Amino acid sequence: MIIVLMGYMGSGKSTIGRELASVFGYEFIDLDDFIISNEGMSVNKIFDSKGEIYFRKKEAQYLKEILEERTKIVLSLGGGTPCYGKNLDLVLNNKNIESFYLKTTIPELLKRLKPEKNNRPIISHLDKDEELIEFFGKHLFERSPFYSKSDYAVSTDNRSTSAIVEEIVLKLI
Repeated sequence: MIIVLMGYMGSGKSTIGRELASVFGYEFIDLDDFIISNEGMSVNKIFDSKGEIYFRKKEAQYLKEILEERTKIVLSLGGGTPCYGKNLDLVLNNKNIESFYLKTTIPELLKRLKPEKNNRPIISHLDKDEELIEFFGKHLFERSPFYSKSDYAVSTDNRSTSAIVEEIVLKLI
């Protein structure tokens, strides 16, 4: 089985994914980290030097490669991964995959991401709460229809990592 986690940045995909992998004894793969490792540069550097189209092509290539070559993994997708090309179809049309949307509200995203916004280049330029809220709202409006096609949705607001992991495990057994 492959467990795929999707959701917006700050939804806990990496944190939940590592814990879930530990519970099942699976390998954990963060798709963005996988891309960084294989491309030898950060996602932002790829965007800046080679462009978003190059990045999205590589993202699709590596996603396909991982899903074809590996089993017993927990895979955390980038926030935009399900929204481009055939990436979501690759996940949804594979019988060996159980997919989860880690659903996080805008107020919770603000609480989680504001303190670390300087480490998130996509939002580092936004200074006011209102700007962050508008940015999150626009992205969630665009991306939620893709995320919502996952097999399961799990709310992450005001919940511990262990509670979220437990809910996912119970859905899988």
